[in-house]
Amino acid sequence: MEITGRLTANAEVRNVKGDKKVTGFTIAMNRSYKKDGEKVTITTYVDCSYWINSGVAEFLKKGTLVQLYGDMDVSAWINKEGNAQGRLTFHIQTIKILAQPGNNNAENTNSAKPNTDKAKSKKAAANGASDEDDLPF
Repeated sequence: MEITGRLTANAEVRNVKGDKKVTGFTIAMNRSYKKDGEKVTITTYVDCSYWINSGVAEFLKKGTLVQLYGDMDVSAWINKEGNAQGRLTFHIQTIKILAQPGNNNAENTNSAKPNTDKAKSKKAAANGASDEDDLPF
């Protein structure tokens, strides 16, 4: 599963179970839609844990835009007051940093840079010219 969002605070490294370390942080994911002609934004907060490399925490600062790959886990319990509570945690396998805080030039992972040679060939073909090197056979 893949999720993308911005860190709400700097990542923290905790020692758990002896010598093991976990990097933890929360991301905010925004979803927008229009209702009665007005833009409405809903923010979902997801707690994240990364067990593989605690050194990555130094790069995960508040506002960093990240793309995460991993699995969701839901835990539920009854608190001291007798109320049901739950937590959604994303267990990360891979982290991709898309933009650091203050950098509005986030990497666009959905578009590829066009191959200029192919673009030239298409333009030449549209003009009635052809390049034998570009033929698929």
